[in-house]
Amino acid sequence: MRFTHRLLRHAWLGICCVLICCSFGASQPAHAAAPAFSPVTPLPPGQALAMPADTGAHPDFKTEWWYVTGWLSTPDGKPLGYQVTFFRSASSHDRANPSQFAPHQIIVGHAAVADPQRGQLLHDQRSARAGFGLAYAKTGNTDLRLDDWRMQRMADGSYRIQLDAASFKLDLTLSMTPGQPRLLQGERGYSRKGSAALAASYYYSEPHLRTSGSITRAGRSVAVSGSSWLDHEWSSQVLSPDASGWDWIGANLADGGALMAFQIRNKSGAKLWSHATWRDASGKITQFAPEQVSFSPQRRWRSPRTAAEYPVATRVSTGSTEWLITPLMDDQELDSRRSTGAVYWEGAITLERDGKPAGHGYLEMTGYVQPIKF
Repeated sequence: MRFTHRLLRHAWLGICCVLICCSFGASQPAHAAAPAFSPVTPLPPGQALAMPADTGAHPDFKTEWWYVTGWLSTPDGKPLGYQVTFFRSASSHDRANPSQFAPHQIIVGHAAVADPQRGQLLHDQRSARAGFGLAYAKTGNTDLRLDDWRMQRMADGSYRIQLDAASFKLDLTLSMTPGQPRLLQGERGYSRKGSAALAASYYYSEPHLRTSGSITRAGRSVAVSGSSWLDHEWSSQVLSPDASGWDWIGANLADGGALMAFQIRNKSGAKLWSHATWRDASGKITQFAPEQVSFSPQRRWRSPRTAAEYPVATRVSTGSTEWLITPLMDDQELDSRRSTGAVYWEGAITLERDGKPAGHGYLEMTGYVQPIKF
């Protein structure tokens, strides 16, 4: 029965993908105006993101994602990297259409496990339009589903991730570490992505999430434990027409601090915008302006599949502090052309500061195969 039920669910997801494509390709009726999405604007003085309500979905905004990355260890001390991402995207479909088949919201999932012992990235992806209780992103609290991929925020504030991918399974619990509150990016959660005020997102992170559970590969389950990083971001604005991609890092620092840094590149590879947030060991938070943040490639890796060259080892400067980024393994390229349409590098990295180990994190690099289409 379970096998039959899964076949039916997978068939439904396939039908949904066809419906999505047909809906996006078909013209809207003459009387149906494209929906207006909520803009991202600076928060009023004294106001910040509202928790836990803002951990849930924001369907009035165009795009949203919950992005979890982490470093895990097996009982024999071998490191593994993992990432799980749920995307929600509001379509241009008429919201007044009462049909349950109308693709008002699209849910996309990406997942990957990096294993340096095997030297390969295991990854999977899927997508469906929200509906019928099989794919959704609920409001008010984190509750995400895409067939048998689930992510939920529990009553005690922890997160549960259960995911059955093509070549692996994840069953993980993520709990906040005492003394590690949420990190509001930018101005109390309003994060600029360019010189224009509307080129922004609402954005917070949850660093140092204590992680435990299991990873199953080739039918063998192994216990894992470690630390994760959660990003939640939502927006309605596209980036500058000159933007081609971005580089981003999120890192749990060994001294208990946390570091987030990104740069947006133009089509020639130069920096259009950048920003960084550093919470140090004492809890002091420093926000770095674009002129204080830079990414300097130290070593490149060429993909044998796409021929793209990624700066997998790089030096990130935040003010007068420099961080050396080194990958857990070079080949962490993820092909998501069946869902979001992009190929990008997203992988586990280590950080050094002043020649000493400084922490673990994840590095994401987009737009190296071809410019991202926003």
